[in-house]
Amino acid sequence: MKSLFTAITLVLGLVFMQAQAFAALPKAKPESPNVAAGREAMEAKDFKSAVGNLAKAVLENPNDADAHVMLGYSYRKLGSFDKSMEHYQKALKIDSSHRSAHEYLGELYLEMHQPANAEEQLQVLKKACPFFGKCAEYDDLKEAINKYRTNTSRSPAEL
Repeated sequence: MKSLFTAITLVLGLVFMQAQAFAALPKAKPESPNVAAGREAMEAKDFKSAVGNLAKAVLENPNDADAHVMLGYSYRKLGSFDKSMEHYQKALKIDSSHRSAHEYLGELYLEMHQPANAEEQLQVLKKACPFFGKCAEYDDLKEAINKYRTNTSRSPAEL
């Protein structure tokens, strides 16, 4: 009976300690209203509205790498490659290992017909991704590069 009591006490103590550890973890900061509105607009493929909201978000918080990446993505979808590049580079200045920034920058390079630069971004992701280069960003950019190569190796009549 004493060993059962000891085991129950031990288990309860571990559960209590684990609950305290989870409570001590930093809580994710709430998303700013402009970032949330920008994300919603992006999901709706309304990139013009996304740019408006995300431009406000980066003015409010110029060190928000995620907002810069989303703004760069939205500009890219609108065909504004210079603005897109500017915001991807700002994001990477803030967080040089931002995987989405590297992925989307690689995709921008493909749209600009610069596959060698896209490959460089893929190599950066290979090093940045855990599990020996395996992560969604790496896989997505690799797929985009392969698709680009397949499409550019066809004759113009086939495209």
